[in-house]
Amino acid sequence: MKHLALTILLATISISAHAKKECTSEPKDKWMTEEAFKKKVEAEGYKISKFKQPGTCYEIYGTNKEGKKVEIYFNPVDGSIVKAK
Repeated sequence: MKHLALTILLATISISAHAKKECTSEPKDKWMTEEAFKKKVEAEGYKISKFKQPGTCYEIYGTNKEGKKVEIYFNPVDGSIVKAK
């Protein structure tokens, strides 16, 4: 019984870890276009090496204006940072 409970717990944790980030509840027609978003972020000094759109976020991998590596989730409606790693 303990083995089953542990298996269920680990499966739940695994699913949660892979869940997509929630950045907005707005419909996609309210989102910035990818092109406009990328221009905004690059104007702020970021260099984008990889762009993703997981769930309801825009996500970039790249470097900031100091040249440090970043992984950042943005709200696609206004371009605000939701989570930075």
